Amino acid sequence: MIQVDNLMDKKMIDGDEIEVTLRPQTLNEYIGQDELKEMMKVFIETAKMRSEALDHVLLYGPPGLGKTTLAHIIANEMNTGIKITTGPALSRPGDLAAILSSLEPGDVLFIDEIHRIPKVIEEILYSAMEDFVIDIVMGKDSAASTLRIDLPPFTLVGATTRFGDLTAPMRDRFGIIHQLKYYSNEELSTIIKRTSKIFAFPIDDDATLELARRSRGTPRIANRLFRRIRDFAQFENLDHITKTITDYALNKLDIDKAGLDITDRKYLLGLIERFKGGPAGIEALAATISEETVTLEDVNEPYLLQEGFIIRTHRGRVVTEKAYEHLGLKKNGLF
Repeated sequence: MIQVDNLMDKKMIDGDEIEVTLRPQTLNEYIGQDELKEMMKVFIETAKMRSEALDHVLLYGPPGLGKTTLAHIIANEMNTGIKITTGPALSRPGDLAAILSSLEPGDVLFIDEIHRIPKVIEEILYSAMEDFVIDIVMGKDSAASTLRIDLPPFTLVGATTRFGDLTAPMRDRFGIIHQLKYYSNEELSTIIKRTSKIFAFPIDDDATLELARRSRGTPRIANRLFRRIRDFAQFENLDHITKTITDYALNKLDIDKAGLDITDRKYLLGLIERFKGGPAGIEALAATISEETVTLEDVNEPYLLQEGFIIRTHRGRVVTEKAYEHLGLKKNGLF
């Protein structure tokens, strides 16, 4: 279990101090997700006017779109502390009780991968979210007794890549539910320029746009690729990032013009070569290309669907004409 009181000067869940520097601290600094930002400004300001804790917030969408960053911003905007953990880390009721009992009034509790919380923990969360109390059973059988712990009002911010895996009772206890969407190339370009300033390593406009196009609509990927391109540029003794070095670095990293990586292309080629373009079930496809089903569903498929490379049918996944064209294949699978 990981707990963090002040995310501005401590490491993130993934231990990457650089990400702390890159993360915006306020809604005004946050780029993209305009609809969500507009609503959160209203909810946060009115909660502060009433001197209340913000209602519980559920954020869902593919990895890397800013769910964790938004949790930090919410705490910052509400002028409260933040505690962080993940669904898999909460394996026992005592784990949850330890975190909840350490909260101060108005604090934010951020639970990443909230869909992976065990059922017994989820049931304890119900009363914590609704009534700000938890009941802990102590002892066994006839000697068992229940200890009720009162909690201060707090805000639970849950993040998930698998909204459909959450139970209805859990979803219903969130007052604010929002899906994060992929970013436009223009929004990613703004983020890349900001990253360039933070690292004090300039990037040309055409290089910025090329990097944005290949970043899968995902800020986390854009920032990661920026650091790798900077490595190539410095290795070549360049004092800034050019379009030429960007193309060279991304090609070396197996990121193609559409932002597809090697796993994306294995996915599409697996459907085409082994299943004649589909339909095929995700388990069969995952076994064919030796990848984890959950990785394909959470990381690869959302972008492939968004960009129109595949479609889902009731019989399984099917490759589109766009995928054939992108891979330079004809419908019969020949180049």
